[in-house]
Amino acid sequence: MTSPSLVLVANAADGRISTFRFDGERLDRLSVTDGLPGCSTFAVDPERDLVFAAVKGSTAEQPPGIQTLSLDRTTGRLILLTRRDLPAGNANYLALTRGGTALLAASYGGGYGISAPVVDGVVGEPVSTIHYPNLHSVMPSTDGRFVYFVSLGADLVAQYALGDDLALAPLAPATAPAPAGSGPRHLQLNEAQDAVYVITEFSGEVLHFARDTETGALSPRGAASFVDPSKGLGHSVFGADPMANHFIWGADLHWGAGGRLWASERTESTLGSLDVHADGGLSAAQSFTVTEPQPRGFATSADGAFLVAAGERSTEVSLYAVDGAHLHLLQRTETGRGANWVRFV
Repeated sequence: MTSPSLVLVANAADGRISTFRFDGERLDRLSVTDGLPGCSTFAVDPERDLVFAAVKGSTAEQPPGIQTLSLDRTTGRLILLTRRDLPAGNANYLALTRGGTALLAASYGGGYGISAPVVDGVVGEPVSTIHYPNLHSVMPSTDGRFVYFVSLGADLVAQYALGDDLALAPLAPATAPAPAGSGPRHLQLNEAQDAVYVITEFSGEVLHFARDTETGALSPRGAASFVDPSKGLGHSVFGADPMANHFIWGADLHWGAGGRLWASERTESTLGSLDVHADGGLSAAQSFTVTEPQPRGFATSADGAFLVAAGERSTEVSLYAVDGAHLHLLQRTETGRGANWVRFV
């Protein structure tokens, strides 16, 4: 990484986002922006320096919503521009597509997903609304033609074509199944766009789906574990307390250097790396790094050479250099309470 970039970290318990300068060796905190109650996800439009942050309702007069903020890359400050209310429930995942002109959102508690236009940073009325229980994430294909919503409650990935008017049209079939009780959560597409990988919360696996690049349809192909077998974690179930029962508690999934996938597990606070083969198949993680307590969110740099991990039970983030299937700790630095979402910008 030859030029400085920024790293944003949402601290949900503080209702703030921390902005760090990253120079390829260390993180230096530039600014802390408050006024973001319960912020646990955000999406960034780097071309326009806009940040779309999902917030929980703070009063009866102010329901959950999406706040659009402008990012000052010199100072790191985020300035509120506009807001879109979400009276049906707060969003747990946001994604941009079509060059930042469309916003996708998934609501876990509300059980709904939306597609909406974005004009000059203003999020418009949703064009389409879809419903599945406990939607945990949403991601578009790179070309913006297809959208995938992950339903933890129904153990499936709902798949849609995204029209020119941003309407969501179900594919045939409308869903791709995940194993019963696995709890699918977050997903990643590969660079070739012919495979989708989904991390599970309850079974501790990364699921591999083949993807037809013309029709957008997904087909299950296999799975591999990202859980440290030496920890003796049990298979979790919906509604269980994973910490009290010593159950698997999968969280986040991102690409790293060398075409490997990194996955986080919160009960034992580990990051594991899975090899991805030429045919798209996976090998189970063999090495694990203990990181910040309860790592709900982490992110990798664009080149996959660095990783920043946050922990919900920590007020610090860890910066690592990625070396194959191993991580080398470079720095720990203060961010705030309840850190749970990280992005390189």
